[in-house]
Amino acid sequence: MSRIANKPISVPSGTTVNIDGQSVAAKGVLGSNELTLHDSVAVSQEDGVLRVAAKTEVKGDIALAGTMRVLLNNLLVGVSTGFEKKLTLIGVGYRAQMQGSKLSLTLGFSHPVEYAIPEGIQIETPSQTEVVVKGNDKQAVGQVAADIRAFRPPEPYKGKGVRYSDEHVVKKEAKKK
Repeated sequence: MSRIANKPISVPSGTTVNIDGQSVAAKGVLGSNELTLHDSVAVSQEDGVLRVAAKTEVKGDIALAGTMRVLLNNLLVGVSTGFEKKLTLIGVGYRAQMQGSKLSLTLGFSHPVEYAIPEGIQIETPSQTEVVVKGNDKQAVGQVAADIRAFRPPEPYKGKGVRYSDEHVVKKEAKKK
């Protein structure tokens, strides 16, 4: 049996969970979200605790039960507390600012880079060199942060570019004469 799938998921206070066959809907403080479980996985709810189990003892189904448990936990964390990724802009003249529903980035190109914010995602710019991506869907928050980072990934010689706030860039040594 999967060790991860065996762990029960406690439902946070203020969050309601509705199980309808293979569809699980959660509603919390930060909105609502839905997850469709795989057919080989069953979920049950009792006393504010969710339990995930594989329907058969096939190795692939047991692994899928662990995956679905993690996705279900991310769903509950998302609607109760949410997810956020912080990005830092490093480089002379690199700036970020919100312009309505778009993020405008000045990254050393001849033109500013405009990024349209997808639905369900909030972006804040506490300072000109910081970008905070927030939302209740972990996958969407990570994808938006990766899209913004992809405009100018950190380069290995000076470390200039857009990086995650906890990312460490290993710098290369410059060519010697």
